[in-house]
Amino acid sequence: MPTESPYPRIQVPKVGLWDFLFERKDRPYSDDHVVFQDAFTKRSYTYSQTRNTAIDFGKGLKGAWDWQKGDVIAMFTPNSIDTPIVMWGAHWAGATVSPANPGYSADELAFQLKDSGAKALITQWPVIETARAAAKKVGLPEDRIILIGDQKDPEMRFKHFTSIRNTAGTNRYRRTKVDPEKDLAFLVYSSGTTGLPKGVMLSHSNIVANTLQVGTGEAPLTYEDRILAFLPFFHIYGLTVILHMSFHKGCRTVVMPKFDIEDFCRITQEEKITFVWVAPPVVLLLSKHPVVEKYDLSTIRMMNSGAAPLTKELVNAVYDRTKLKVKQGYGLSETSPTTHTQQWDVWQSTVGSVGILLPNMTAKYMSPEEKEVPVGEVGELWLKGPNIFQGYLNNPEGTANALTSDGYFKTGDVGYQDKDNNFFITDRVKELIKYKGFQVPPAELEGYLVAHDKIDDVAVIGIYREDLATEVPRAYIVPSKGVEAGKALEDEIVSWIGAKVANHKKLRGGVRFVDQIPKSVSGKILRRVLKTQAEEEAKKGQKAKL
Repeated sequence: MPTESPYPRIQVPKVGLWDFLFERKDRPYSDDHVVFQDAFTKRSYTYSQTRNTAIDFGKGLKGAWDWQKGDVIAMFTPNSIDTPIVMWGAHWAGATVSPANPGYSADELAFQLKDSGAKALITQWPVIETARAAAKKVGLPEDRIILIGDQKDPEMRFKHFTSIRNTAGTNRYRRTKVDPEKDLAFLVYSSGTTGLPKGVMLSHSNIVANTLQVGTGEAPLTYEDRILAFLPFFHIYGLTVILHMSFHKGCRTVVMPKFDIEDFCRITQEEKITFVWVAPPVVLLLSKHPVVEKYDLSTIRMMNSGAAPLTKELVNAVYDRTKLKVKQGYGLSETSPTTHTQQWDVWQSTVGSVGILLPNMTAKYMSPEEKEVPVGEVGELWLKGPNIFQGYLNNPEGTANALTSDGYFKTGDVGYQDKDNNFFITDRVKELIKYKGFQVPPAELEGYLVAHDKIDDVAVIGIYREDLATEVPRAYIVPSKGVEAGKALEDEIVSWIGAKVANHKKLRGGVRFVDQIPKSVSGKILRRVLKTQAEEEAKKGQKAKL
């Protein structure tokens, strides 16, 4: 029997995101309540400033560019308090927003711009050259590249978003009405095992539902809480749980452009941060880094870890050292993202679990033959609920493989549930490597590497690095005939691929030289054989240290 969420069902209003966030009758905080604050400059937006500035930008899109419902606007930017402003302003104008990793190379960004059909690109000055190069590759005019953040173009070639104005008068343009269940709010990109990222289509209703679902799981949060936000806003984790859920509750969101352990500790102390969304590498630093001892972090009521599995040992190590509580949640891009989270009061008694199903969700674990397995047995997790995505853009085959006719999404993750409805994730059906929550498709890296003139064959797997508390990519390489395997070749390969891919795709697991790549009769790479080899090597290394 499928498992239903133990939470009472919640009512998901059939409205677009703008109505949900800005036209609500139950807002628990005032117009002048600060909702976003820059951690370093202290620049901030109140609720009313957020709303009014977003409307101005939305009107500017219509007035300056004749923006139409469904047009895609891409965002290629580090975290900024301007991000939600332009995002919701774009929604006001009827846009679909497609966020991209600011660490992408020009080629990687160009693929997303082309695939999504983006008609404009929002970026920041520090990454403008990559944005320009990608736009040029796909024929996006430079006057459709606009800036957010504190740095403006000194030569005024690229407009700041505050200059995208409605010059035709304030009354001519009205907010675009959307069909919340059909019209897309976001087009986020999730890498597939084929190596080409897939556009995950998320409707307004998907995000409205998940905002309320996460809000139920984080029931103790109120507008008096202060959240430290460094998780990337281009990632669905930061996009929904921070920008939408925190804003809906009215939490003051203190924004860092990127994570730094000392900044994290200092800002937590100065701003009296009460809640933090984290990933396992941050938890690792809090358990070991010496700088933590210098600061008072006691205002943090709870931390929630997501994006990658968190071990029981790490949870206990942080609590023993700092008395900080860490619970865990689970989700995917295709589920908007959060489907499970631990409740605050059982964070320690259910450690290792990703928690219970959020409201309005149904789950079942399936065998490889797609038959449901009983409670306690391991299977692939299938999920159903109002937050399940609409399908993959321009990819009917991928959509058909992921979604069943009765509405279940096949997650590709393997695990089980206990008798108390706590869910556990133990492995993945998919071959994706997860580096700090970012997906790395092995086939993409293999595609690059096999083109190197000193490489005959290659396979890429994920290995776990304890010092980083995350999976990292490692390449197993058969050198070309006559090429000498060794440290010099490894360094050359690691450096060569590192210049071609985003930061999270680099070969942090190094290179191992082999005589041949293990493959099945049909030619499929037997990654499990390589993973076993890697585990044996790791065990030998541990014994050698002892």
